[in-house]
Order: sequence, then structure tokens, then C-alpha cells
Amino acid sequence: MPPAALPAELERAFKEHRTELTACCYRMLGALVEAEDAVQETLLRAWRGHERFEGRASLRTWLFRVATNVCLDMLEGRGRRLRPVELPGPGDPSGPPGAQRAAETWVEPIPDALVLPEHDDPASRAIRKESIRLAFVAALQHLPPRQRAVLLLRDVVGFEATEVGELLGDSVASVNSALQRARATLTARAPRPTDAVSLAIDHEALLHRYIAAFEAYDMDALASMLHDEVVQSMPPYALWLTGPAAVRTWMLGTGKGCRGSRFLPTAANGGLAVGQYRIDPAGGHAPWALHVLELQDGKIISLTAFLDTATLFPRFGLPAHL
Repeated sequence: MPPAALPAELERAFKEHRTELTACCYRMLGALVEAEDAVQETLLRAWRGHERFEGRASLRTWLFRVATNVCLDMLEGRGRRLRPVELPGPGDPSGPPGAQRAAETWVEPIPDALVLPEHDDPASRAIRKESIRLAFVAALQHLPPRQRAVLLLRDVVGFEATEVGELLGDSVASVNSALQRARATLTARAPRPTDAVSLAIDHEALLHRYIAAFEAYDMDALASMLHDEVVQSMPPYALWLTGPAAVRTWMLGTGKGCRGSRFLPTAANGGLAVGQYRIDPAGGHAPWALHVLELQDGKIISLTAFLDTATLFPRFGLPAHL
């Protein structure tokens, strides 16, 4: 952290906009830890350069310019993050999990508390939730970094084309051209909207049903909650499965070590999430996975179990042992 000499006006602006800066960095980078690092670097650069701030734009605009440049620097020469479902072909639900890939291969989850403002109106909150869901963030990674920045600054953050041009040092014509290309790519890849904010679905009740079915290890009950096109994956493994029958087969076979697990609810990527604890031979239950669920047509369309609990559980406020 910078020293106490941080100007009071800049400190207030940073605190006011930290949540949306974190959300923007997360969408750009697709990773929780990298987004945290980018926001910290943004504050450091803003502190070092605050004397050059001329006041021609708002502090919010200036902070977004700094954050965007930080993200573009971090993305330089780096491959995109993805989800297992983007790899060729579903796996064998009766077989082993197969190979793991490096952590930086995958899009990571992020706690809602870091990226969703507390006092949003319902319409704004709905938009923000859709813009941080795993499938949408993964689709963004297909855009070249500068196109990604233009689309996020225009369509999500809400800057005008002239402001984005000033932020990126581009002409309005260049910004509009990049935005058109980004929108076309995203339209081809973006998933259907989820039920994340549907008032017709009692999300809390559905999450309790999910936990109850899993803790009872009633895989028939669990399968009944899954969409016909459900996808299950477990980063860092490259394996992914599709369809309720495949998920049920996996859970009763290779995944049977999950029997006896306990779960704690949390919230990730604008949707439902739970921390899973498997039986610890030394006693109690030890962290095993963070499940992030996406819903469609009232059922679970995506079930991603992230196994990097050492990184994720502390950031989600989940205990180290039960």
C-alpha cells in the first residue's frame, strides 16, 4: 500500500470506485488474484502520478484510465484464459479425471462482495450480475485486449466514445470500429442469459435443495435439478462432462469420495456458490472445492467445481476446516 501521503481526494475516489474498478479488472483479466493485483497496482500508479492529474476529467475517469493501462500491460504477450468446456469433446464419466493444467489456464471465480456494489438499484444489479458470470467473462477472453477494453468501458462501465478515446489515446472513429468488431465477436460467442436475477426462481430454496441432495448423496435428486444440457467441470482438470446422466455416473463412480461432504453457501459471479468440505481422515471436514452454479430455465446449466481451495476459500471467507 502507498504511504499516508495519498491525497485525501484521491483516497476518497479510490474507495468509492474500488468495487467497479475490481469488476472491470476481473472482466479484463478473467482471474481473481490478477484482478486484485491490478487494482493494487492501479492505486500505486495513481498515487505516484497524482501530481500530473490535471482535472480535465473526473477522478473516476482517470482511475479507469490507470486501471485499463495496468490490465493491458498485464495481458501483453499472454494467452487467454478459458473454461474446460471450451476444450474439444466431453470426457468419459466412468474414467479418471485425466490431466491437470496450470492455474493460469482457467477463468477463475470471484466473490460477489468484491464486484457488486451494495446499494445498486435492481436494474443495474441485474446488468452487473450478467457481466461477471463465468461464461460471459470467458467469452470476453476471445477479444483482443484493446477491443476487450473498449467494449467494457463503453457497454459495461458506460463511458462515451469520446471518453474511451481519451482513456486509450485513440480517435473516436477507432473506438467505434473496435467496439463494432468486439460486439460482433461477443455476439457469436456469448452464452444465453441465465436465471441469475429472475424473480420467478427462489434461488435460496434451490441452493438448499442442492446442498441437501449432495449431503445425503442422493444423486437422483441432484440429477433432477440439472438442465438437460448441464456441463460439469473441475479446474485445474481439463475434463468436462455434459448431461445429467454423465454427472450422476461420475458422482457414483470416480467422484464417490465426495460422499459425506458438507457445504457452506457463499456467492460468486453473480450467482449461486457453495464451499465443499470432504471428510478429513484426521477428523472433521477439509476444504475440497468451490462450486459455482449457473441456472437456466430454472435448472442448473453449469456446475464448476474449482479445486484451488488454498487460494479461493480465504477470499470467499470460507473457514479452513469444519
